[in-house]
Amino acid sequence: MNPLDLNTTLKRAGMGPGHEAAVAPAADPVFVAKATKAAIEFESFFIGNMLQQMRSGTRAMADDDSVFKDPVNHDMQDMADNMMAGQMAHQRAFGVADAILRQLLPAAAPQTPATAPLPTPLQTSRQKI
Repeated sequence: MNPLDLNTTLKRAGMGPGHEAAVAPAADPVFVAKATKAAIEFESFFIGNMLQQMRSGTRAMADDDSVFKDPVNHDMQDMADNMMAGQMAHQRAFGVADAILRQLLPAAAPQTPATAPLPTPLQTSRQKI
């Protein structure tokens, strides 16, 4: 028995011939929308957690009379960090959502400037030195 055989793997997972949707979920627009929403929310969580860690480091290193040590501002700073994380995630600033979507939807992955093929340079008859 070949462990790389797709039919054998699907049968062991309980997905026989009638479960083609599980093999190619990228064709389903509902799946694509849910995957995109989940990827953006995860990127928002990731950025928010990173900002929270950076903010806690700033608070730990701040002087006792610093604005960053004042506990009155903590809630508003945390809320502002979460809002900024959401905005950055919707802009896909870090590329985490794009990386997740490339894994979930490999056939429908959009070409970004980083993954698009480079144009070939024009060849001229005379090269300038």
